Amino acid sequence: MADASSRPSDSIILKQLLYATMLIVLCDVSVQAQSHVAEPAVNLGDSSFLDGLGGPGFLTEQMNDFDHDGKITNSSGQTVPGSVNSVSGLSHVAWLSHQRILGAWYGLEVVGTAAYVDAGSQGHRGGFGDTTVSPFILQWPEKRVFGIPIDQRFDVDFGIPTGKYSPASAVNLGSNAFNVQPYYVITAFPGKRIETSWRFHYLWNATNGVPPISTGAQSTQAGQAFHFNATAAYNLHKGLWIGANGYYLTQITDGQINGAPLHNSPEQVGAIGPGMVWNIGHWYYYANFYQEVGAENRATGQKLVLRIEKVF
Repeated sequence: MADASSRPSDSIILKQLLYATMLIVLCDVSVQAQSHVAEPAVNLGDSSFLDGLGGPGFLTEQMNDFDHDGKITNSSGQTVPGSVNSVSGLSHVAWLSHQRILGAWYGLEVVGTAAYVDAGSQGHRGGFGDTTVSPFILQWPEKRVFGIPIDQRFDVDFGIPTGKYSPASAVNLGSNAFNVQPYYVITAFPGKRIETSWRFHYLWNATNGVPPISTGAQSTQAGQAFHFNATAAYNLHKGLWIGANGYYLTQITDGQINGAPLHNSPEQVGAIGPGMVWNIGHWYYYANFYQEVGAENRATGQKLVLRIEKVF
């Protein structure tokens, strides 16, 4: 059972808003050999340890992603030409009130993004990405289930297409389409100095009425998808947690071009790797590394996430 020596103190929990939110919008790189409508960039491993903790107060954080995608596979498992290197930054401000709905503290958040993407022969681009807003966060206080402390949260995020986009470009920082991502996250402490966090997302994408010229289409719509992040960590010393982290995404409906479904085009990818978080007072420092596996219809490679946050 977790105790004061193996998890943040109650006084800190009441001030935390530990939720790195849904997405860093990197790019929408058109690879003709894939013949599908790409999913927007979403939270794949960007949130990790202690993810479900939270309470009334403010949070500010800065997250940086470093991605190298050196392999692209199609639905037949064949490798197709292309590689992508990108650096992105996410600036996140969140707030939870002392007011409660359904027993949970209510809150909201705003996320801005920026990135630089080098897609080799397809070009490169830098600038601002799409914006994420949530007017509906519900964070429940700690509960015990069969004696195990759990923290949980429900959130509805909206992706606003404010990012840099041009239908004439093969590399875009914005998706040019709205999306909605409700998610549920839970953190449990099943044993002394042990934590596990699970975050489950559903993704719905609206229609892009001005798709890339290279598609020759009048409209495109990315398919619906399900994805999750998962962690398991050990409290090695005071505020230092070390463990494993991973993520998985699967597209559950076909993308569409001009309203017609594209069969055999859904995306899939998984990843696993080591990670850590170091807590000093109200500051949190995260480092997470991922090796992607099992990709279909999308780029795959390695990802490093560095995040710093302050709770008030």
